[in-house]
Amino acid sequence: MNRITATLLANLALVGCGGSDTAAPVEETQTVGTSAVAPENIGEQTKPLGALAESFVKLALAIGQHDAAFVDAYQGPEAWAEAAVAEQRPLDMLEIDAVGLLTAINALDNAQDPRTALLRKQVVAAFTRIQMSRGETFAFNEETRLLYDAVAPEYDLNQFDAALAEIDLLLPGEGTLAERVDAFRNSLAIPDDKLQLVFDAAIAECRKRTLGNYNLPEAERFRLEFVTDKTWSGYNWYQGDFESLIQVNTDFPIIIDRAVDLGCHEGYPGHHTWNVLLEREFVKKNGWIEYSVYPLFGPLSVIAEGSANYGIELAFPEDEKTAFERDVLFPLAGIDPAQAATLDRLNKARRKLAHSRNHIAREYLDGRIDRDTAIELSMKYGLTSRERAEQGVGFIETYRGYVINYNLGRDLVHDFVGREVAKGNDPWAAFEKLLTIPVSASDLTLTLTE
Repeated sequence: MNRITATLLANLALVGCGGSDTAAPVEETQTVGTSAVAPENIGEQTKPLGALAESFVKLALAIGQHDAAFVDAYQGPEAWAEAAVAEQRPLDMLEIDAVGLLTAINALDNAQDPRTALLRKQVVAAFTRIQMSRGETFAFNEETRLLYDAVAPEYDLNQFDAALAEIDLLLPGEGTLAERVDAFRNSLAIPDDKLQLVFDAAIAECRKRTLGNYNLPEAERFRLEFVTDKTWSGYNWYQGDFESLIQVNTDFPIIIDRAVDLGCHEGYPGHHTWNVLLEREFVKKNGWIEYSVYPLFGPLSVIAEGSANYGIELAFPEDEKTAFERDVLFPLAGIDPAQAATLDRLNKARRKLAHSRNHIAREYLDGRIDRDTAIELSMKYGLTSRERAEQGVGFIETYRGYVINYNLGRDLVHDFVGREVAKGNDPWAAFEKLLTIPVSASDLTLTLTE
């Protein structure tokens, strides 16, 4: 079969789909026909949606044999996972499978149904990662559009410089602004012998606030581990059967505010809650087998990371996070609670710099700046040490365009919940709705209906 570019496949996926500023249609390069499907895959076109969803799961597991980070979680039949390991199907065969699967999805009578539409985007992302595993590269915006159904806006560095000026007034003194901020934050690091105590208290509060609004399964649970030598600060490894393994990286000192942030983001109402709801509502209740696998590099990640970040302010609205940290966590860690107010003001100002990471990643991965410049910019706009900046650039090198999911995803979730609240809906109910419907980034620019 002749190679099909990701641009071509994206056009096939977008047939009949509405576009948006967040997921702009890709410019068409050539005509698409059923000749793109290998003869052995023609039969896929006659399968119902459930069978195509099963094919997608098996495709994702097969890709995971070549792309170690692709399958982030799986709770489907063990026999399928074992078959993927045993067969080790080559990438060119997986590429053919992906094109055949996508053509079959587009041929369905209900191709515009939300579940079907999201499955289509999942297959586009899977095909794109197959091509990346074969050594193909894409411009940053094209990569994020194909994988995550989202494109970060262009940025004016002046807006980030204005935030730096605001922080400079907050923390005057000697040294560069990054050095001052880093020194202040490090003065609020949790002592190693207090980490377990502080994180247990933070996660317990996150969980209590979430369970006050959601009826999660009685069997839901998590394990907490402290690890080292990672490019990330925290990670949720969903185990299935409503259980998560939450890992926290201790390569660098953990600042006191990270306890609640990671407790919400990785746990409640973030990744753990989202995964529990997906398994309960989509897989067990609806029988939507495609949700038994979570491909990290796909459109679900915008909702996963965006909801996890927004979940912090949902669980701790307005000044409640600062009050909880000051009154509970600071004393547990043996840190002066009087610093809580300054830390809160600093964090509110630093939020204005969140999208600088997208700008740096795009400039670096598109080759307009080198690694040293990416590190320097990460130090400047991340207000952090060289060591932490190097870790951040390492994350960009490993996960590439994934970085947009944290900040752009948070903004999309924030705006969606805000629209729902403006219509008189409870924010927790709006958030739960978002976690329990098939939705991707471009959908969040629209008003979702019941």
